[in-house]
Amino acid sequence: MQEKIRRVGTVSRGIRCPIIREGDDLASIVVDSVLEAAESEGFALRDRDVIAVTESVVARSQGNYASVSDIAADVKAKLGGETVGVILPILSRNRFAICLRGIAMAAKKIVLQLSYPSDEVGNELVSLDALDQAGVNPYSDILSLEQYRALFGVNIHPFTGVDYVAYYGDLIRECGAEAEIIFANDPRAILKYTDTVLNCDIHTRKRTKRLLTNAGAKTVYSLDEILNQPVNGSGYNETFGLLGSNKSTEDKVKLFPRDSQKLVDTVQEKILAATGKKVEVMVYGDGAFKDPQGKIWELADPVVSPFFTPGLIGTPNELKLKYLADNDFRDLSGEALREAISARIREKDGSSLVGNMVSQGTTPRQLTDLIGSLCDLTSGSGDKGTPVVLVQGYFDNYTN
Repeated sequence: MQEKIRRVGTVSRGIRCPIIREGDDLASIVVDSVLEAAESEGFALRDRDVIAVTESVVARSQGNYASVSDIAADVKAKLGGETVGVILPILSRNRFAICLRGIAMAAKKIVLQLSYPSDEVGNELVSLDALDQAGVNPYSDILSLEQYRALFGVNIHPFTGVDYVAYYGDLIRECGAEAEIIFANDPRAILKYTDTVLNCDIHTRKRTKRLLTNAGAKTVYSLDEILNQPVNGSGYNETFGLLGSNKSTEDKVKLFPRDSQKLVDTVQEKILAATGKKVEVMVYGDGAFKDPQGKIWELADPVVSPFFTPGLIGTPNELKLKYLADNDFRDLSGEALREAISARIREKDGSSLVGNMVSQGTTPRQLTDLIGSLCDLTSGSGDKGTPVVLVQGYFDNYTN
């Protein structure tokens, strides 16, 4: 009797859940929602399925919030309350503007250094073509606000309709601080204006801080060092501070979740007890991908997944079917080709295929980054109401 071939590979399902509030038993809600969805839609859980929970509901269940006053108190205590250089922030009303309000409330003057032609995640202040036409070298040239306006005028963000240069400047002044804006990519440029610096970049923050410290900066903090401890009873994140935070209300931010290894482990244990299946569980935030139209790299969180079960450690170890079909088995077709490729896959012994031609092009990224990106695209960021994603068949291959 011929073996039955499974016709479906990886499946990603958004799982609808109740609205999560502070203090809710999130582990039980996640487990119940997944089991109810399985019964309703007629699918079964399998070993190594992945249950992913978006970071926003994790932080909400923890009550991990802070006010702009909390931000201001921490910034003033750490940076002194006089002139503060705020450098290399991303251009975002949701991600940074509310943080900037707290920062500006804690200083007499803000010297805001913006990177150009775009911020760290790809939001453009000016196009590369415009730089070329103006003869400006973004690697070395430092522009004042007046020079920037004279060369490039007003540049409106294509998606948000905001002139972030004006928006950030007005916001600083509305909070009672003097504002000066410069444009430079070398973080050390700020030291011509002040030796007290808050570097606000995300993925390059350690290098930025090292460069500033070595160049003689008196006081340097990164955003991950602001609200890394509670302030007046506020929420906090000991690892990432303000990084990964989002606007919650006009005067409050939701911080990146903390202390959530117990959550993912508990969900795994509850599913095992209920079904006998050992699933993997992760908390995910932004996916790690780039929008080809807007040139925006999605990852504004410090990591894709801050917490996950041990089975999600590592990278894929896959063979490239296209390579096998076009090279090793180019003279085969049909059932003979399927059997030959299946046999080659079964021969994998678990050792790394990195550097082997037959694995070329198989995306050697962290599993949590790949699966988290899939989950971010599945759940969306609007009104889908699916803060939990179930991924099935991700660890299968052609032979399963």
